[in-house]
Amino acid sequence: MNYEHKVQREVANWEQKMFKPPGWLEKTSKTIGNRINHLIPPKVHNIITTTIRSIVRTALFGAEYTPRRPVQSTPGLESADKEAKELFALYQKIAVAEGAGTGAGGIMLSMVDFPALIAIKMKFLFELAHVYGYDTNHFSERVFILKVFQMTFSGPENRARLLYSITHWHIEKEQWVSDAEYSRNMDWETFQIEYRDAIDFRKMLQMVPGIGAVAGAWANYTILEELREFAMNAYRLRRLHDDFNLRTTGYPPFYL
Repeated sequence: MNYEHKVQREVANWEQKMFKPPGWLEKTSKTIGNRINHLIPPKVHNIITTTIRSIVRTALFGAEYTPRRPVQSTPGLESADKEAKELFALYQKIAVAEGAGTGAGGIMLSMVDFPALIAIKMKFLFELAHVYGYDTNHFSERVFILKVFQMTFSGPENRARLLYSITHWHIEKEQWVSDAEYSRNMDWETFQIEYRDAIDFRKMLQMVPGIGAVAGAWANYTILEELREFAMNAYRLRRLHDDFNLRTTGYPPFYL
């Protein structure tokens, strides 16, 4: 079995795993998270929504997350995967250290952890795009990054829609040549609720006195691992499609 066939099998298994019914732990954490959410004042929820909107807008329209790492020119899929894993190991260590540090500081520092963790994830995704040969200076690539981020932390229904979008990105990317109406049409409330629900239980443990540092490190470790799985497989899907087109047509993906 060559490496491309191995990746195709792994991506297919990932797609099946994505839509498995939630297990006992997921259901329990969701129930606890919902109860905790009802105890959080609306003002705090508004702060979370504003924070997410600000960071995502920066990712879409600013230059803060554009990496110095050059865009890899036609990297082999196996070498891209290897570099992606090395990149992830670095960012996971950063996230774990950040989670442990803010978790040790109690509730106040845990609030600082929320935007910091999103920023770490965005920086990882932007660098990952360059590893797989996609230039984040193009607006369509930034939209793709946001869709990967959303898919990682979405519920099943929204996740299916986003996976379809990513699978057919060679078609959909044509509508995202400029920022146009994207930000104005974004459902920020749904975005932040799904993201918050996906990480709530783990991040709330971070605020418990005595275990905050350990819980914060564990939470960020697992959250980054989920993002790696979704992001790498999303880019693998694109590379499999683009590499196939390159072999059959002789043209790189931006001509198709």
